[in-house]
Amino acid sequence: MSAPRPVVYVTQPVHPKALRLLEGSADVVLGYGDDPTPLDDVLPVVEGILVRTRVLSGEELRRAPRLRVVARHGVGVDNIAVADATALGILVANTPDANMQSVAEHVFALLLAVKRKVVAADAVVRGGRFEIRDSLVGSELGGHRLGVIGMGRIGTHVTRIAGQGFGMDVLGFDPQLSAAEIRERGAEPVARLGDLLRTSDAVTVHVPLTAETRGFIGAAELAQLGPHAVLVHTARGGVVDEEALIDCLRRNSIAGAGVDVFESEPPAPDCGFFDLPNVVMTPHTAAHTGGALERMSVGAAEAVVAVLSGGRPAAVVNPAVLESARQRVVASPSGGLSR
Repeated sequence: MSAPRPVVYVTQPVHPKALRLLEGSADVVLGYGDDPTPLDDVLPVVEGILVRTRVLSGEELRRAPRLRVVARHGVGVDNIAVADATALGILVANTPDANMQSVAEHVFALLLAVKRKVVAADAVVRGGRFEIRDSLVGSELGGHRLGVIGMGRIGTHVTRIAGQGFGMDVLGFDPQLSAAEIRERGAEPVARLGDLLRTSDAVTVHVPLTAETRGFIGAAELAQLGPHAVLVHTARGGVVDEEALIDCLRRNSIAGAGVDVFESEPPAPDCGFFDLPNVVMTPHTAAHTGGALERMSVGAAEAVVAVLSGGRPAAVVNPAVLESARQRVVASPSGGLSR
């Protein structure tokens, strides 16, 4: 008699290729669509979860005795209770390379939209006011300085595009890296964040949301930006203090901002950004290209399949669990063992 197939739960829509990959190794249960199954219904038997933006709490993880892997469709894992997962022996994987190109390009989409007044110019043409074009004077990126906060995969790719594509001078700040490592990644290292903020024409943020980075860019940091500076935020809502940024934009103490992520998503109807002409917003879509969505979906599915088949995913967030009992042997509902 063949062993029962493992159960995998998918919280939100993923690329069809990912579903086909999962269905080859598991019984797939969907938390979306015409007849979604609540996660609570499968917690007693689920062995793998593929999650996008849904929050996965420690309480839910503790009610999933067979769960072996949570795979994140994307990079950030702030929506997953990673510490609880680690304590329970549940492996957490992500897809750190899958959206690198998409997010890096989106940084410049926002930066150019602000610098070249794209939204205002579009409104002028649509409103039949073409003759006021002379009042829409933007600024170039070439020859200007970009400050990159966080020199990981995306920050490094942004650095490459800025320098090689636009001819920008790039400063890099990352306390996790040595000056030599930052220089190897294409940026001039800056030891103090304030030095980067004071001397950059544009600043882009690429750090994960953690207890240490919440509010990392606050009122004191924003006050160090010059009046012609632009801030681009595609990291995670909460890394930049929204109220402090709104205050800066309202007072025109900085030139503008491009914002893709928010502390509350979607933003509340009374969000202060909505009344400001010097901010360009997108709805957390920096990673939303066809290619990136497919790569994230397939990469997360591959991580689930790898763990369920006794292998190791390409990117593991909490490698300490790789030798845990739960990863080696899982008790089956019938009382036997599945390996």
